[in-house]
Amino acid sequence: MKRIAVLTGGGDAPGLNAVIRAVTKTAINVYGCDVLGIIDGYDGFIAPGGVIPLNLASVRGILPRGGTILGTANRGNPFARKIIRDGKELVIDVSDEVVRSIQELHLDALIVIGGDGTLHVGTELYDKGVPVIGVPKTIDNDVGGTEVTFGFDTALMIATEALDRLHTTAEAHHRVMVLELMGREAGFIALHAGISGGADVILIPEIPFNYDSIIRKVRERAEGGSKFSLLAVSEGAKPLGGQEVYARSGDAVYVPRLGGIGQVVSEYIQKQGFEARVTVLGHLQRGGSPTAFDRWLATRYGAAAVRTAARGDFGRMVALRDAKVIDVPLSEALAVPKRVNLNGDAITTARGIGISFGDE
Repeated sequence: MKRIAVLTGGGDAPGLNAVIRAVTKTAINVYGCDVLGIIDGYDGFIAPGGVIPLNLASVRGILPRGGTILGTANRGNPFARKIIRDGKELVIDVSDEVVRSIQELHLDALIVIGGDGTLHVGTELYDKGVPVIGVPKTIDNDVGGTEVTFGFDTALMIATEALDRLHTTAEAHHRVMVLELMGREAGFIALHAGISGGADVILIPEIPFNYDSIIRKVRERAEGGSKFSLLAVSEGAKPLGGQEVYARSGDAVYVPRLGGIGQVVSEYIQKQGFEARVTVLGHLQRGGSPTAFDRWLATRYGAAAVRTAARGDFGRMVALRDAKVIDVPLSEALAVPKRVNLNGDAITTARGIGISFGDE
């Protein structure tokens, strides 16, 4: 193994720099090979100045930093790239151009750090002959094949702290506080933060809710002497028989952007006579320094990805199972998106301690 490259794609997540650091240091220290960094995801292969060398000095001091020193692009799909030609908007396939650039760089491995979108593109490039190794990244924790993705723990800590802070102001003003959290179609952040932060109602995409059930819980607490309530609401939550709420519609390239369900729920609660406020935590969940767990996991993932590449086991993704870092086929990891297990311990525990999911 003489030369490898690493890129970060999709939304940013705490721990990306820890992976880049581990990839670079392991590749140089253990295998003595050159390392290249690809700027702004797959776009870097076809953009001027999109490929830079990485060395030990390049990754010094980046372990605790959020974001990514390589930049990222959550719409950088070379199989569906939006361009303007002759004044018209077109969607074209530039994957052959990307493959050609990879071949010209004489890469022995391409380590792709990303969520399901970035890893799906990596799988398609692998099918075109690119030696790809995947590293699962997303605060949503919705990538299959692994028990957890790095970035999730940091997002969870931020969401839990937000609930802690909302708890005190809700209690002081006798209000219903609604916290809208990220997660797309997976409710892991809302579920874990809701349990950790003492939410009274948790709304997740996997369990359609009805408004009357929410009001019953709020009224039950008010009549029982608790004059406030906390709601942890995943951005993908939807009412029974209803649809998700989108902040922006999608198109051939851009996926629809979820957002706004917290406001809808808050307005409904207010109409029932309870004072309610909504907080949208948004990108605060993505930013800042990664937790110790995310640094630990990201570092292990990065080092394992290089070892997997050195063995020539391409088309695979590193994963955490039973506290061990292993590697699994990318096709297996991406076959079924990971969702909250409705029969699992977390849901059972939440119901047992009195948390409502709005489906009673």
